[in-house]
Amino acid sequence: MEFLRIPEMSVGFYALPAGGIDPQTPHHEDEVYYVIRGRAMVSIDGKDRRVEAGSTIFVAKEVEHRFHTVTEALELLVVFAPAESSDPGPPEPPRPEPASGRHRPGKGS
Repeated sequence: MEFLRIPEMSVGFYALPAGGIDPQTPHHEDEVYYVIRGRAMVSIDGKDRRVEAGSTIFVAKEVEHRFHTVTEALELLVVFAPAESSDPGPPEPPRPEPASGRHRPGKGS
């Protein structure tokens, strides 16, 4: 659940039940998690670490990560910088300019 979005960052709430599966894939933004409550393991770039209430986790953009072995339901504050999914993708091709002539079809042409 996202509750703040500005171009520079987005902030939200992420939760996983005990035994839950985290389906995340790498993001295009850096992110920070703060564990509000719960216990689990987090894998970041293949390295596991235990997390619990009070833990702060940094994940750089494009790095594989996921929570696993959730022994107590996790509640996390998550901050993305810039805002999550703010990458606009490839630029759109330029649109053709409208004709600039003064000729108006249908008026005595």
